[in-house]
Amino acid sequence: MNHQRSSRRHWLRLAGAVAVLGGVATMPALAQTFPSKPIRFIVPYAAGGTTDLVARTVGAHMSQTLGQPVIIENRGGAGGNLGMDAVAKSAPDGYTVGMGAISTNALNPHIYRKMPFDPRKDFTAVGLLGNSTIVLEVGPALPVKNVAELRAYAAKNPGVPFATAGAGTSMHLAGVLFAQLSHTEWVHVPYKGSAPLITDLIGGQVPVAFDNLPASLPHIQAGKLRALAVAGSRRSPALPDVPTLAEAGLSDYAIEPWFGVYGPAGLPAPVVKRLQQALQSALADAGVKEKLLAAGFSPRSSTAAELETLTAHEYERLGKVAAGAKMTVD
Repeated sequence: MNHQRSSRRHWLRLAGAVAVLGGVATMPALAQTFPSKPIRFIVPYAAGGTTDLVARTVGAHMSQTLGQPVIIENRGGAGGNLGMDAVAKSAPDGYTVGMGAISTNALNPHIYRKMPFDPRKDFTAVGLLGNSTIVLEVGPALPVKNVAELRAYAAKNPGVPFATAGAGTSMHLAGVLFAQLSHTEWVHVPYKGSAPLITDLIGGQVPVAFDNLPASLPHIQAGKLRALAVAGSRRSPALPDVPTLAEAGLSDYAIEPWFGVYGPAGLPAPVVKRLQQALQSALADAGVKEKLLAAGFSPRSSTAAELETLTAHEYERLGKVAAGAKMTVD
């Protein structure tokens, strides 16, 4: 009996060792075989906006690197929550990723009463895409030429509407902070993405907007919209003559939205590494960088760990900002 028990333990240990070795052996094999079919890249906003432009530019290069199509799927709504919820609930195999942002992965959990996901637990970070610039702009119907004139107009007309690409977005936060620091009253008008916002701004349905610059830049350059200021800590190379809001009199003002690629929780390390390498290769490409910079987007790559750290830090920071601004979305 003792001999039988000893022999059984021996075989169990041997089987365990083989299983471990087998698991180790499959790790590089997984990295070599992934991807074997198209990858779905969910953009949680409407087509035609900043996230759409960046995803399509970067995704096209990633397709070349990975040898499989990267298919952009626009799924807007609820400040980006609907699209990112689809990412969170997808299979953790690397064939569905999404473009998360400062809003979806750091701000929204603090201002939406009901969140379909927890950004701290339901995603695997892949890597940063970069930073966008928020622009304060007016349509042709509003007779103001600078921030000082806009503040004077708002002081005389409390409750002026300001449009953004969605409730809970970084543009929404930009508008709330502008109202606070300028001591003026505004009414937020959220849209489902930048494209419909721009259409109404040009058409005069709304007078003022905070938008991500890449989506609005062509219309600013064409003279259909007037840029009054940018929200970042420095001027945009795409609009060198447009001041920052700090330069325009709001000394403590600076918001710089970031974007990153995330997969669902539990994404295997070899898959994360493969996606990260393809993403970094795209952002290092001269043609990709030139196109993004010309659109007012600043590409910046990172490791998965760096994006994870940034997300956690921003989650805590923006929780305090949202509470101070009393931001809520029903």
